[in-house]
Amino acid sequence: MLRSEIEMLMSERRTLLRVTGAAAVFVANMDSKSLPRETYQSAEMLAEGLNALLEDTLRDALDAVKALGGAEETKK
Repeated sequence: MLRSEIEMLMSERRTLLRVTGAAAVFVANMDSKSLPRETYQSAEMLAEGLNALLEDTLRDALDAVKALGGAEETKK
């Protein structure tokens, strides 16, 4: 029982890392000047959430996306 719960949580973590990594790549590559005004608040909430992550967690998330071949090098 405990083993299946741990496996479920690890699977959920992998999924959340992929979503977080994709969001981070999206934010890094988007042109904020071209966003419609009504999306500013959502974009700001997303950016604040990503900025609140521990560096290791964000790195894990970006690695999860790169491992799937879905992340391009972000703009610097």
